[in-house]
Amino acid sequence: MRLTVLLFANLAELIGERSFTIELDDASEPTARTLLDQLIVQHPALEPWTDRIAIAVDEQYATRDTVLRDGQTIALIPPVSGG
Repeated sequence: MRLTVLLFANLAELIGERSFTIELDDASEPTARTLLDQLIVQHPALEPWTDRIAIAVDEQYATRDTVLRDGQTIALIPPVSGG
């Protein structure tokens, strides 16, 4: 399964790129949590952020239990504040 991952703000800075494609094993039903776990293995600098990252799948907010499908775009959004 091939997914496009979009990273925003400091997450993009940690990885050094704003978007990339990733291959996940589609033998089971991978979830957003599966994707995050794989990304942490590949990019350990993300680990401190994992509990605070918002996830969107094809421009819709999603939970970590959302099942992913081939070809989807996953956005990882760090916490933001403003006033």
